[in-house]
Amino acid sequence: MDRLFSGRRTINLADFTPRSYRLSYQTISVFAGNPLLLDIVDLANRGYIPHKCLQEIPSFPPGKVDFNTLIDWKMPILLQVYQRFSEHPERQDQVAFEEFCARHDEAWLNDFSLFVALKNHFGGISWHEWKDELKHREPVALAQWAQRLREEIQGQKFLQYLFFQQWQKLKSYANEKGIRILGDIPIYVTYDSADVWANQEQFCLDEDRLPRVVAGVPPDYFSETGQLWGNPIYDWQKMQADDFRWWKERVRITLDMVDLIRIDHFRGFEAYWAVPFGEETAVHGEWLKGPGAAFFESLLHHFRELPFIVEDLGFITPEVEALRDRFHFPGMKILQFAFDSGAKNPFLPHNFDRHCVVYTGSHDNDTTVGWFAKISGEEREYCIQYLGGRREDIAWQLIRLGMSSTAMMAIFPVQDVLSLGSEARMNLPGVPNGNWTWRLLPGQLTQEHARRLAELTEIYGRTENEVPAPRQ
Repeated sequence: MDRLFSGRRTINLADFTPRSYRLSYQTISVFAGNPLLLDIVDLANRGYIPHKCLQEIPSFPPGKVDFNTLIDWKMPILLQVYQRFSEHPERQDQVAFEEFCARHDEAWLNDFSLFVALKNHFGGISWHEWKDELKHREPVALAQWAQRLREEIQGQKFLQYLFFQQWQKLKSYANEKGIRILGDIPIYVTYDSADVWANQEQFCLDEDRLPRVVAGVPPDYFSETGQLWGNPIYDWQKMQADDFRWWKERVRITLDMVDLIRIDHFRGFEAYWAVPFGEETAVHGEWLKGPGAAFFESLLHHFRELPFIVEDLGFITPEVEALRDRFHFPGMKILQFAFDSGAKNPFLPHNFDRHCVVYTGSHDNDTTVGWFAKISGEEREYCIQYLGGRREDIAWQLIRLGMSSTAMMAIFPVQDVLSLGSEARMNLPGVPNGNWTWRLLPGQLTQEHARRLAELTEIYGRTENEVPAPRQ
Protein backbone atom coordinates (compact mmCIF):
# COMPACT_ATOMS: atom_id res chain seq x y z
CA MET A 1 0.00 0.00 0.00
CA ASP A 2 3.06 2.26 0.06
CA ARG A 3 2.48 3.11 -3.63
CA LEU A 4 -1.07 4.22 -3.01
CA PHE A 5 -0.84 7.92 -3.76
CA SER A 6 2.20 8.19 -5.99
CA GLY A 7 1.49 5.22 -8.23
CA ARG A 8 5.23 4.50 -8.27
CA ARG A 9 6.95 1.28 -7.37
CA THR A 10 8.59 2.39 -4.13
CA ILE A 11 8.68 1.07 -0.60
CA ASN A 12 9.12 3.90 1.85
CA LEU A 13 12.18 3.67 4.13
CA ALA A 14 13.42 0.59 2.25
CA ASP A 15 16.65 2.34 1.31
CA PHE A 16 17.75 3.13 4.83
CA THR A 17 16.10 0.70 7.21
CA PRO A 18 16.48 -3.06 7.74
CA ARG A 19 14.28 -5.32 5.66
CA SER A 20 12.32 -6.42 8.74
CA TYR A 21 11.03 -2.87 9.21
CA ARG A 22 8.74 -3.40 6.26
CA LEU A 23 6.57 -5.82 8.22
CA SER A 24 4.35 -3.19 9.83
CA TYR A 25 1.15 -1.99 8.23
CA GLN A 26 1.94 1.17 6.30
CA THR A 27 -0.36 4.14 5.81
CA ILE A 28 0.55 7.72 5.05
CA SER A 29 -2.21 9.13 7.28
CA VAL A 30 -4.38 7.91 10.13
CA PHE A 31 -6.86 10.68 9.36
CA ALA A 32 -7.30 10.32 5.60
CA GLY A 33 -9.53 7.83 3.84
CA ASN A 34 -8.11 5.33 1.37
CA PRO A 35 -9.17 6.44 -2.14
CA LEU A 36 -8.98 2.84 -3.36
CA LEU A 37 -12.29 2.39 -1.54
CA LEU A 38 -14.04 5.07 -3.58
CA ASP A 39 -17.04 3.79 -5.52
CA ILE A 40 -16.18 4.62 -9.11
CA VAL A 41 -19.69 3.78 -10.33
CA ASP A 42 -20.95 6.67 -8.20
CA LEU A 43 -18.17 8.90 -9.57
CA ALA A 44 -19.05 7.96 -13.15
CA ASN A 45 -22.73 8.66 -12.56
CA ARG A 46 -21.81 12.10 -11.22
CA GLY A 47 -19.67 12.85 -14.24
CA TYR A 48 -16.32 12.80 -12.47
CA ILE A 49 -14.89 9.93 -14.52
CA PRO A 50 -15.79 8.54 -17.98
CA HIS A 51 -18.23 5.63 -17.98
CA LYS A 52 -15.84 3.71 -20.23
CA CYS A 53 -13.58 3.25 -17.19
CA LEU A 54 -16.17 0.88 -15.75
CA GLN A 55 -15.55 -1.47 -18.67
CA GLU A 56 -11.83 -1.61 -17.92
CA ILE A 57 -11.95 -2.85 -14.31
CA PRO A 58 -9.18 -5.46 -13.91
CA SER A 59 -10.13 -9.02 -13.04
CA PHE A 60 -8.59 -11.06 -10.23
CA PRO A 61 -8.69 -14.72 -9.20
CA PRO A 62 -11.95 -15.49 -7.38
CA GLY A 63 -11.85 -14.23 -3.80
CA LYS A 64 -8.48 -12.44 -4.14
CA VAL A 65 -7.21 -8.99 -5.04
CA ASP A 66 -3.83 -7.88 -6.39
CA PHE A 67 -3.23 -4.42 -4.95
CA ASN A 68 -0.42 -3.56 -7.36
CA THR A 69 -2.70 -4.12 -10.34
CA LEU A 70 -5.56 -2.31 -8.66
CA ILE A 71 -3.44 0.74 -7.79
CA ASP A 72 -1.95 0.96 -11.28
CA TRP A 73 -5.43 0.98 -12.79
CA LYS A 74 -7.47 3.01 -10.33
CA MET A 75 -5.20 5.79 -9.09
CA PRO A 76 -4.59 7.43 -12.50
CA ILE A 77 -8.36 7.55 -12.95
CA LEU A 78 -8.94 9.11 -9.54
CA LEU A 79 -6.25 11.72 -10.03
CA GLN A 80 -8.30 13.13 -12.92
CA VAL A 81 -11.41 13.65 -10.78
CA TYR A 82 -10.58 17.10 -9.45
CA GLN A 83 -9.79 18.42 -12.91
CA ARG A 84 -13.26 17.44 -14.12
CA PHE A 85 -14.81 18.97 -11.00
CA SER A 86 -12.91 22.25 -11.41
CA GLU A 87 -13.92 22.52 -15.07
CA HIS A 88 -17.64 22.04 -14.38
CA PRO A 89 -18.28 22.55 -10.66
CA GLU A 90 -21.81 22.10 -9.42
CA ARG A 91 -22.75 24.69 -6.82
CA GLN A 92 -23.93 22.12 -4.27
CA ASP A 93 -20.69 20.14 -4.44
CA GLN A 94 -18.59 23.29 -4.44
CA VAL A 95 -20.17 24.54 -1.22
CA ALA A 96 -19.96 21.12 0.43
CA PHE A 97 -16.29 20.79 -0.58
CA GLU A 98 -15.48 24.18 0.91
CA GLU A 99 -17.26 23.26 4.14
CA PHE A 100 -15.33 19.97 4.29
CA CYS A 101 -12.02 21.80 3.91
CA ALA A 102 -12.98 24.36 6.54
CA ARG A 103 -13.72 21.55 8.99
CA HIS A 104 -10.55 19.54 8.40
CA ASP A 105 -7.84 21.81 6.95
CA GLU A 106 -6.21 22.98 10.15
CA ALA A 107 -6.37 19.65 11.97
CA TRP A 108 -4.90 17.43 9.25
CA LEU A 109 -6.08 18.00 5.68
CA ASN A 110 -3.63 20.80 4.75
CA ASP A 111 -0.60 18.87 5.97
CA PHE A 112 -1.81 15.60 4.48
CA SER A 113 -2.49 17.03 1.02
CA LEU A 114 0.81 18.90 0.92
CA PHE A 115 2.61 15.75 2.06
CA VAL A 116 1.07 13.67 -0.73
CA ALA A 117 1.81 16.34 -3.35
CA LEU A 118 5.43 16.62 -2.21
CA LYS A 119 5.84 12.86 -2.07
CA ASN A 120 4.61 12.55 -5.63
CA HIS A 121 6.80 15.45 -6.78
CA PHE A 122 9.93 13.86 -5.30
CA GLY A 123 9.26 10.43 -6.78
CA GLY A 124 7.91 8.72 -3.68
CA ILE A 125 11.03 8.99 -1.52
CA SER A 126 10.67 9.30 2.24
CA TRP A 127 10.20 12.80 3.70
CA HIS A 128 13.47 12.21 5.55
CA GLU A 129 15.24 12.53 2.18
CA TRP A 130 13.50 15.72 1.08
CA LYS A 131 15.26 19.06 0.99
CA ASP A 132 16.18 20.25 4.48
CA GLU A 133 13.79 23.19 4.27
CA LEU A 134 10.90 20.76 3.77
CA LYS A 135 12.23 18.04 6.02
CA HIS A 136 12.40 20.61 8.85
CA ARG A 137 9.12 22.26 7.79
CA GLU A 138 10.42 25.80 7.42
CA PRO A 139 7.29 28.01 7.10
CA VAL A 140 8.48 30.00 4.08
CA ALA A 141 9.34 26.85 2.16
CA LEU A 142 6.03 25.21 3.04
CA ALA A 143 4.12 28.24 1.79
CA GLN A 144 6.10 28.37 -1.46
CA TRP A 145 5.62 24.67 -2.20
CA ALA A 146 1.94 24.82 -1.26
CA GLN A 147 1.49 27.50 -3.92
CA ARG A 148 3.60 25.64 -6.46
CA LEU A 149 1.65 22.38 -6.02
CA ARG A 150 -1.73 23.99 -5.44
CA GLU A 151 -3.68 22.05 -8.07
CA GLU A 152 -2.46 18.65 -6.91
CA ILE A 153 -3.10 19.63 -3.29
CA GLN A 154 -6.66 20.58 -4.16
CA GLY A 155 -7.03 17.32 -6.05
CA GLN A 156 -6.01 15.30 -2.99
CA LYS A 157 -8.40 17.28 -0.82
CA PHE A 158 -11.23 16.63 -3.24
CA LEU A 159 -10.60 12.86 -3.15
CA GLN A 160 -10.84 13.05 0.63
CA TYR A 161 -14.06 15.02 0.36
CA LEU A 162 -15.52 12.31 -1.90
CA PHE A 163 -14.32 9.54 0.40
CA PHE A 164 -15.84 11.09 3.53
CA GLN A 165 -19.05 11.84 1.63
CA GLN A 166 -19.44 8.28 0.36
CA TRP A 167 -18.51 6.82 3.75
CA GLN A 168 -21.07 8.94 5.58
CA LYS A 169 -23.74 7.81 3.13
CA LEU A 170 -22.82 4.19 3.84
CA LYS A 171 -22.76 4.77 7.61
CA SER A 172 -26.16 6.47 7.57
CA TYR A 173 -27.62 3.57 5.60
CA ALA A 174 -26.17 1.05 8.07
CA ASN A 175 -27.36 2.97 11.11
CA GLU A 176 -30.86 3.25 9.67
CA LYS A 177 -30.88 -0.57 9.48
CA GLY A 178 -29.84 -0.84 13.13
CA ILE A 179 -26.26 -1.73 12.22
CA ARG A 180 -23.37 -0.11 14.05
CA ILE A 181 -19.89 0.12 12.57
CA LEU A 182 -16.93 -0.94 14.69
CA GLY A 183 -13.77 0.92 13.68
CA ASP A 184 -10.16 0.44 14.68
CA ILE A 185 -7.42 2.70 16.02
CA PRO A 186 -3.96 1.13 15.77
CA ILE A 187 -1.88 2.67 18.53
CA TYR A 188 1.05 3.59 16.26
CA VAL A 189 1.52 5.40 12.96
CA THR A 190 3.96 4.97 10.07
CA TYR A 191 7.25 6.86 10.06
CA ASP A 192 6.96 7.93 6.42
CA SER A 193 3.58 9.53 6.91
CA ALA A 194 1.96 12.93 7.02
CA ASP A 195 1.30 12.25 10.70
CA VAL A 196 4.99 12.11 11.68
CA TRP A 197 6.20 14.72 9.17
CA ALA A 198 3.64 17.26 10.38
CA ASN A 199 4.07 16.49 14.10
CA GLN A 200 7.77 15.67 14.50
CA GLU A 201 7.93 17.11 18.00
CA GLN A 202 5.36 14.55 19.16
CA PHE A 203 7.63 11.58 18.38
CA CYS A 204 10.93 10.27 19.70
CA LEU A 205 13.15 11.39 16.80
CA ASP A 206 16.84 12.30 16.82
CA GLU A 207 18.41 15.49 15.45
CA ASP A 208 18.45 13.97 11.97
CA ARG A 209 14.72 13.25 12.29
CA LEU A 210 15.18 9.47 12.41
CA PRO A 211 13.50 7.41 15.15
CA ARG A 212 15.51 6.84 18.31
CA VAL A 213 13.38 3.82 19.18
CA VAL A 214 10.69 1.91 17.32
CA ALA A 215 7.67 -0.13 18.32
CA GLY A 216 7.04 -3.84 18.52
CA VAL A 217 6.33 -6.60 20.98
CA PRO A 218 8.70 -9.12 22.60
CA PRO A 219 8.70 -12.83 21.70
CA ASP A 220 5.17 -14.17 22.06
CA TYR A 221 2.55 -16.63 20.79
CA PHE A 222 3.02 -15.43 17.21
CA SER A 223 6.82 -15.11 16.92
CA GLU A 224 9.94 -16.40 18.70
CA THR A 225 11.79 -13.17 17.96
CA GLY A 226 8.85 -10.90 18.72
CA GLN A 227 7.27 -8.57 16.23
CA LEU A 228 9.33 -5.61 15.04
CA TRP A 229 6.72 -3.17 13.78
CA GLY A 230 9.21 -0.38 13.14
CA ASN A 231 6.80 2.46 13.93
CA PRO A 232 8.20 5.54 15.67
CA ILE A 233 7.20 5.90 19.30
CA TYR A 234 5.37 8.89 20.73
CA ASP A 235 7.03 11.37 23.03
CA TRP A 236 4.31 10.94 25.63
CA GLN A 237 5.61 13.73 27.86
CA LYS A 238 5.22 16.28 25.07
CA MET A 239 1.84 14.87 24.14
CA GLN A 240 0.64 15.20 27.71
CA ALA A 241 2.02 18.76 27.88
CA ASP A 242 -0.51 19.86 25.25
CA ASP A 243 -3.27 17.71 26.74
CA PHE A 244 -3.04 15.04 24.02
CA ARG A 245 -4.31 17.43 21.36
CA TRP A 246 -3.26 15.23 18.41
CA TRP A 247 -4.90 12.14 19.91
CA LYS A 248 -8.15 13.97 20.60
CA GLU A 249 -8.36 15.03 16.98
CA ARG A 250 -7.66 11.46 15.90
CA VAL A 251 -10.44 10.08 18.10
CA ARG A 252 -12.83 12.83 16.96
CA ILE A 253 -12.32 12.01 13.28
CA THR A 254 -12.69 8.29 13.96
CA LEU A 255 -15.92 8.79 15.89
CA ASP A 256 -17.26 10.78 12.95
CA MET A 257 -16.78 7.67 10.83
CA VAL A 258 -17.77 4.80 13.15
CA ASP A 259 -19.98 4.05 16.13
CA LEU A 260 -17.57 2.00 18.24
CA ILE A 261 -13.76 1.93 18.31
CA ARG A 262 -11.45 -1.00 18.94
CA ILE A 263 -8.19 0.26 20.49
CA ASP A 264 -5.41 -1.91 19.09
CA HIS A 265 -2.49 -2.82 21.39
CA PHE A 266 -4.14 -1.30 24.45
CA ARG A 267 -1.35 -2.50 26.69
CA GLY A 268 0.96 0.04 25.00
CA PHE A 269 -0.83 2.83 26.83
CA GLU A 270 0.26 1.33 30.15
CA ALA A 271 3.73 0.20 29.07
CA TYR A 272 5.24 -0.26 25.61
CA TRP A 273 8.09 -2.26 24.11
CA ALA A 274 10.76 0.10 22.75
CA VAL A 275 13.42 -1.31 20.42
CA PRO A 276 16.55 0.67 19.47
CA PHE A 277 16.34 1.88 15.88
CA GLY A 278 18.40 -0.38 13.63
CA GLU A 279 17.73 -3.70 15.38
CA GLU A 280 16.81 -6.58 13.08
CA THR A 281 14.36 -8.19 15.53
CA ALA A 282 12.30 -7.10 18.52
CA VAL A 283 14.29 -9.19 21.01
CA HIS A 284 16.51 -6.40 22.35
CA GLY A 285 13.87 -3.99 23.54
CA GLU A 286 12.71 -2.75 26.91
CA TRP A 287 9.41 -1.96 28.58
CA LEU A 288 8.82 1.76 29.16
CA LYS A 289 5.87 3.37 30.92
CA GLY A 290 3.06 4.78 28.82
CA PRO A 291 0.72 7.68 29.60
CA GLY A 292 -1.67 5.44 31.54
CA ALA A 293 -4.78 6.81 33.19
CA ALA A 294 -3.89 10.45 32.44
CA PHE A 295 -4.47 9.79 28.74
CA PHE A 296 -7.95 8.32 29.13
CA GLU A 297 -8.95 10.86 31.79
CA SER A 298 -8.11 13.61 29.32
CA LEU A 299 -10.13 11.92 26.56
CA LEU A 300 -13.10 11.42 28.87
CA HIS A 301 -13.02 15.04 29.95
CA HIS A 302 -13.18 16.05 26.29
CA PHE A 303 -15.63 13.46 24.87
CA ARG A 304 -17.65 12.64 28.01
CA GLU A 305 -17.96 9.02 26.91
CA LEU A 306 -15.65 6.64 25.08
CA PRO A 307 -17.32 3.79 23.16
CA PHE A 308 -14.12 1.72 23.20
CA ILE A 309 -13.36 -1.97 22.99
CA VAL A 310 -9.73 -2.66 23.87
CA GLU A 311 -7.40 -5.28 22.44
CA ASP A 312 -5.93 -6.74 25.64
CA LEU A 313 -4.26 -9.82 24.19
CA GLY A 314 -0.67 -11.02 24.51
CA PHE A 315 1.51 -10.33 27.54
CA ILE A 316 -0.96 -8.59 29.84
CA THR A 317 0.08 -7.49 33.34
CA PRO A 318 -2.10 -6.70 36.35
CA GLU A 319 -1.35 -3.02 35.68
CA VAL A 320 -2.84 -3.29 32.19
CA GLU A 321 -5.91 -5.04 33.53
CA ALA A 322 -6.30 -2.37 36.21
CA LEU A 323 -6.14 0.38 33.58
CA ARG A 324 -8.73 -1.39 31.45
CA ASP A 325 -11.04 -1.98 34.40
CA ARG A 326 -10.65 1.53 35.81
CA PHE A 327 -12.37 2.90 32.71
CA HIS A 328 -14.68 -0.11 32.29
CA PHE A 329 -13.46 -0.84 28.78
CA PRO A 330 -14.55 -4.26 27.44
CA GLY A 331 -11.61 -6.50 26.57
CA MET A 332 -11.35 -9.27 23.97
CA LYS A 333 -11.75 -13.03 24.29
CA ILE A 334 -10.51 -15.23 21.44
CA LEU A 335 -12.03 -18.73 21.45
CA GLN A 336 -9.14 -20.18 19.44
CA PHE A 337 -6.92 -19.46 22.47
CA ALA A 338 -9.21 -21.31 24.87
CA PHE A 339 -8.35 -25.00 24.68
CA ASP A 340 -4.62 -25.40 25.27
CA SER A 341 -4.28 -25.16 29.05
CA GLY A 342 -7.25 -26.71 30.86
CA ALA A 343 -10.30 -25.47 32.69
CA LYS A 344 -8.73 -22.30 34.12
CA ASN A 345 -7.91 -20.86 30.69
CA PRO A 346 -9.30 -17.27 30.74
CA PHE A 347 -10.53 -17.60 27.14
CA LEU A 348 -12.96 -20.39 28.04
CA PRO A 349 -16.50 -19.00 28.24
CA HIS A 350 -17.17 -20.32 31.74
CA ASN A 351 -14.41 -17.97 32.95
CA PHE A 352 -15.80 -14.83 31.25
CA ASP A 353 -17.37 -11.93 33.02
CA ARG A 354 -19.98 -10.04 31.02
CA HIS A 355 -17.82 -7.02 30.30
CA CYS A 356 -15.94 -8.44 27.31
CA VAL A 357 -16.30 -9.10 23.59
CA VAL A 358 -15.91 -12.66 22.29
CA TYR A 359 -14.44 -13.57 18.90
CA THR A 360 -13.94 -16.97 17.32
CA GLY A 361 -10.71 -15.50 15.93
CA SER A 362 -9.37 -12.15 14.80
CA HIS A 363 -7.72 -10.95 11.59
CA ASP A 364 -4.39 -12.25 12.96
CA ASN A 365 -5.69 -15.78 13.49
CA ASP A 366 -6.23 -18.59 11.03
CA THR A 367 -9.83 -19.32 10.17
CA THR A 368 -11.47 -21.60 12.71
CA VAL A 369 -11.52 -24.50 10.23
CA GLY A 370 -7.82 -23.94 9.46
CA TRP A 371 -6.96 -23.57 13.15
CA PHE A 372 -8.79 -26.78 14.11
CA ALA A 373 -6.94 -28.78 11.46
CA LYS A 374 -3.54 -27.66 12.78
CA ILE A 375 -3.82 -27.83 16.58
CA SER A 376 -2.49 -30.77 18.58
CA GLY A 377 -4.60 -33.87 19.10
CA GLU A 378 -4.84 -33.14 22.82
CA GLU A 379 -6.10 -29.60 22.23
CA ARG A 380 -8.55 -30.83 19.62
CA GLU A 381 -9.98 -33.49 21.92
CA TYR A 382 -10.42 -31.02 24.78
CA CYS A 383 -12.21 -28.64 22.42
CA ILE A 384 -14.55 -31.43 21.31
CA GLN A 385 -15.25 -32.40 24.92
CA TYR A 386 -15.97 -28.79 25.82
CA LEU A 387 -18.43 -28.63 22.91
CA GLY A 388 -20.29 -31.68 24.24
CA GLY A 389 -18.74 -34.17 21.85
CA ARG A 390 -19.83 -32.38 18.69
CA ARG A 391 -17.28 -32.59 15.89
CA GLU A 392 -19.23 -31.38 12.86
CA ASP A 393 -18.82 -27.89 11.38
CA ILE A 394 -16.32 -26.62 13.93
CA ALA A 395 -16.63 -22.98 12.81
CA TRP A 396 -20.34 -22.91 13.63
CA GLN A 397 -19.75 -24.81 16.87
CA LEU A 398 -17.49 -21.97 18.01
CA ILE A 399 -19.94 -19.37 16.73
CA ARG A 400 -22.64 -20.99 18.85
CA LEU A 401 -20.26 -21.13 21.82
CA GLY A 402 -19.51 -17.43 21.50
CA MET A 403 -23.19 -16.55 21.14
CA SER A 404 -24.08 -18.57 24.23
CA SER A 405 -21.40 -16.97 26.39
CA THR A 406 -21.97 -14.11 28.82
CA ALA A 407 -19.84 -11.75 26.69
CA MET A 408 -21.68 -8.50 26.00
CA MET A 409 -20.92 -8.74 22.29
CA ALA A 410 -20.01 -11.59 19.92
CA ILE A 411 -18.05 -10.96 16.71
CA PHE A 412 -17.18 -13.52 14.03
CA PRO A 413 -15.05 -13.25 10.88
CA VAL A 414 -17.17 -13.86 7.82
CA GLN A 415 -14.74 -16.64 6.86
CA ASP A 416 -16.02 -18.57 9.89
CA VAL A 417 -19.64 -17.92 8.98
CA LEU A 418 -18.74 -19.47 5.60
CA SER A 419 -16.77 -22.35 7.26
CA LEU A 420 -13.72 -21.62 5.10
CA GLY A 421 -10.23 -23.06 5.59
CA SER A 422 -6.75 -21.56 5.75
CA GLU A 423 -6.93 -20.44 2.12
CA ALA A 424 -9.18 -17.62 3.35
CA ARG A 425 -6.90 -16.45 6.18
CA MET A 426 -6.65 -12.65 6.27
CA ASN A 427 -3.27 -12.03 7.87
CA LEU A 428 -0.19 -13.90 9.07
CA PRO A 429 1.73 -11.74 11.59
CA GLY A 430 5.41 -11.30 10.78
CA VAL A 431 4.99 -12.20 7.10
CA PRO A 432 5.44 -9.10 4.91
CA ASN A 433 3.72 -10.21 1.69
CA GLY A 434 0.50 -11.85 0.58
CA ASN A 435 -1.75 -10.64 3.40
CA TRP A 436 -5.14 -8.89 3.27
CA THR A 437 -5.90 -10.19 -0.22
CA TRP A 438 -8.96 -12.36 0.56
CA ARG A 439 -12.29 -10.95 -0.62
CA LEU A 440 -15.91 -11.95 -0.09
CA LEU A 441 -17.60 -12.79 -3.38
CA PRO A 442 -21.14 -11.78 -4.36
CA GLY A 443 -23.51 -14.59 -3.47
CA GLN A 444 -21.26 -16.30 -0.91
CA LEU A 445 -23.44 -15.21 1.97
CA THR A 446 -26.85 -16.80 1.58
CA GLN A 447 -30.24 -16.63 3.24
CA GLU A 448 -29.32 -19.84 5.06
CA HIS A 449 -26.35 -18.10 6.70
CA ALA A 450 -28.63 -15.24 7.69
CA ARG A 451 -31.22 -17.66 9.09
CA ARG A 452 -28.65 -19.49 11.22
CA LEU A 453 -27.19 -16.28 12.61
CA ALA A 454 -30.64 -14.87 13.32
CA GLU A 455 -31.66 -18.08 15.05
CA LEU A 456 -28.66 -18.05 17.39
CA THR A 457 -29.09 -14.33 18.01
CA GLU A 458 -32.67 -14.93 19.09
CA ILE A 459 -31.94 -18.05 21.15
CA TYR A 460 -29.24 -16.37 23.19
CA GLY A 461 -30.99 -13.03 23.64
CA ARG A 462 -28.62 -10.88 21.61
CA THR A 463 -31.21 -9.01 19.57
CA GLU A 464 -31.18 -5.95 21.83
CA ASN A 465 -27.56 -6.09 22.93
CA GLU A 466 -25.95 -2.72 23.50
CA VAL A 467 -22.44 -1.72 24.51
CA PRO A 468 -22.87 0.37 27.67
CA ALA A 469 -21.20 3.75 27.92
CA PRO A 470 -18.19 3.68 30.23
CA ARG A 471 -18.94 4.66 33.79
CA GLN A 472 -17.27 7.82 35.00
